[in-house]
Amino acid sequence: MPIQIKTGDITREGSCAIVNAANSSCMGGGGVDGAIHRAGGPEILEECKRIRRERLPGSLPTGQAVATTAGRMPSHYVIHTVGPIWGRCSGEEVCDLLLADAYRNSLSLARQLGCRSVTFPAISTGIYGFPADRAARIACRTVRKFLESHPEMEVTFIFHSEESRRIFEEATGGECKAASTA
Repeated sequence: MPIQIKTGDITREGSCAIVNAANSSCMGGGGVDGAIHRAGGPEILEECKRIRRERLPGSLPTGQAVATTAGRMPSHYVIHTVGPIWGRCSGEEVCDLLLADAYRNSLSLARQLGCRSVTFPAISTGIYGFPADRAARIACRTVRKFLESHPEMEVTFIFHSEESRRIFEEATGGECKAASTA
């Protein structure tokens, strides 16, 4: 079962890595980002500060990913990635490519860390305004393609509400519905 879809709280997931839909500062914020920083504790922020100081003096570029500890959460790592802000890309196709990069680069980093299980939220669909159905198709297609080359990995898409989960499942037409749990 390489892909699972569920409703729940990403901060309680026990996968090797959870993905944070971060802002470019990596210093915490609202939504998933804020929840992860609150649940994980100050260790996450301290590592983000170190990464910013040593490797990213400006900000984390859209579509890229970095990893920190998961702090007090049951996962081993948090992979921070920045999704595109809908309407601020130079065209919808560019936004699509940047969103796919966020998923692909997160998976590649998880693999480099030795992770076989990764849990994703719906990147860019909250305050960043990416249309949820469009984002779902991109996420599903990108993850499935990655898993073709890395079948040992398992991916979970977790949604904060049944409505968000339903949108994802309908938009992907069951293409990513290997197993669905509540």
